[in-house]
Amino acid sequence: MDRTEAFLATAAALENEAQAASDTALRERLCGIARQMHRNGFTDPLLAQAFAQIREASRRTLGMRHHDVQLLAGRALMRGRLAEMATGEGKTLAATLAAVTAAITGASVHVVTVNDYLAERDAEHNTALFAFLGLSVGVVLQDMDIAKRREAYACGIVYVSNKELTFDYLKDCIALGEASRTHQQLRELAGSRRTEPPILRGLHVAIIDEADSVLIDEASTPLIISESLPDDLDPAIYAQAIDLARTLERGVDFVLGPRRDIWLTAAGRQRVRELTHEHGGLWRSTLWRDEFAQKALSATYCFQRDQHYILAEDKVQIVDESTGRVMPDRTWERGLHQMIESKEGCEITGQRRTLAQITYQRFFGRYLHLCGMTGTAQEVAAEIKRSYDLSVTRVPTHKPSKRRRLPDRLCRDTDQRWIHVARRASEVAAQGRAVLIGTRSVEASERLSAELDRAEVAHIVLNARQDKTEAETVAQAGQAGRIMVATNMAGRGTDIKLADAVREAGGLHVILTEFHESARVDRQLFGRCARQGDPGTTEAIVSFDDELFRSFAPPGMRWLLRAMIGKQPPGFRRVVTWMQDRAERHFRKQRLDTMKRDEQWRRALGFVGKTRK
Repeated sequence: MDRTEAFLATAAALENEAQAASDTALRERLCGIARQMHRNGFTDPLLAQAFAQIREASRRTLGMRHHDVQLLAGRALMRGRLAEMATGEGKTLAATLAAVTAAITGASVHVVTVNDYLAERDAEHNTALFAFLGLSVGVVLQDMDIAKRREAYACGIVYVSNKELTFDYLKDCIALGEASRTHQQLRELAGSRRTEPPILRGLHVAIIDEADSVLIDEASTPLIISESLPDDLDPAIYAQAIDLARTLERGVDFVLGPRRDIWLTAAGRQRVRELTHEHGGLWRSTLWRDEFAQKALSATYCFQRDQHYILAEDKVQIVDESTGRVMPDRTWERGLHQMIESKEGCEITGQRRTLAQITYQRFFGRYLHLCGMTGTAQEVAAEIKRSYDLSVTRVPTHKPSKRRRLPDRLCRDTDQRWIHVARRASEVAAQGRAVLIGTRSVEASERLSAELDRAEVAHIVLNARQDKTEAETVAQAGQAGRIMVATNMAGRGTDIKLADAVREAGGLHVILTEFHESARVDRQLFGRCARQGDPGTTEAIVSFDDELFRSFAPPGMRWLLRAMIGKQPPGFRRVVTWMQDRAERHFRKQRLDTMKRDEQWRRALGFVGKTRK
């Protein structure tokens, strides 16, 4: 018997005893186990004992008994690892094992989710279990004031989004300045005026849900707290720059690279100089003139409405390309955001000055105990190990998977792709099944919706414009004949529950309409079907002019792809995998560059006496 089998056998042997115990005895046993953990650490025998009590407490309070695979996930978390659990295997319930075990030892436990909705939902769902075991639970939401945040973080278990947690830490860094908490206490003992206590109680234990989304996909963007400054630039300059960009000729005045990089040619610089001769002011500076032109070209050609951002409440709001969610508090830096606002005719906001910043790599590395869960980690296991010192443990499924991948189809262009997708979705829905169609952008979801409308096919749409109703929309997507068009489903966190008739007809059918640069995001979409032993099928219907093929297919590969149009070639998936590997290397380099810039910024602050440790 190996150690995993021994661990499960120990927990199973204690289950009858736990079921026979009274509520008080169950809590007392857990307290006794916690005292042993203080002396001996999170050993397998003690974890098995603790999990047996928690499993019984969950059965009594939530009506849910942890499966063995969830015990294995909890064990991986308590060993400081990243547990890879297939989508729909119950990560939320598995996390309670680690959260309770860590909290009973007195640690401050942060259960980190990808948005406020999931933080509030999961906390509410598990509160009965935590209360039964005498543990307090807090939730931190976007609109909370500082006092309520501090109160929530004082609880034993706190549910919070990665964004709110990191920004609260940065607020503490700004408030404390150079002084550590120990220095603050020494000052108070010496009679100095008492300052406000920090918001966070400490960085003890972090359990990160959808860990690859948080630790990898969002790692290329540093978290920054900034303040608004009056914009010294005349708003007319932004409008002049956008007008200028629209007159420049691609391939002659500027070159647009395949990966959202853009630069002026020598002829372009001369033309910009001629066209702005009458503007005067900063336009007369060569440095400023080229900077304005370059930013305006990026705003015009590299960032598109309903793909990279949406207009909401007459404001430019960035859309997370990995999840399809709006990030209303994020802005592009160094004038790019203002250029896009001018392009869209919005009010120009002020420039921002950085007060504090940190990357997820540096922030989460400060926890005493870091662990996480996700459905897709193997592709980035090496990077997670290198960046966070987290090893990946793959947890088996509770029931064998019945998911079937159907042949892929490569279409000639985007229009042909939407026609094929609409026809295929209608065919499958007519069989009494439910259909989920994944798109890369808001624009793509709305173009497909228009095509379905033309074909008089009933459907629902979920994208950044309907973020607030996503849980209700997803929950209804498992009905017979229902077609749902959605932007990337990464980290949505809400199960698509199938009606019995749908299950009997073959389950949920997932159609991928464009391959993502990261194969993990595609796996997350496919993972929406065939959960917990349900049947389900997946297929990809993509276009030759998709972003992945345009940016990461060399000329020879594009010739090969062209020969595959209109067919279902067996070698197509190998070609896609090669391009996704190439894309992953590119974005991995970007994340490494972000880490280097963050370290340079930290050292620069250290030089002027403002270190953030």
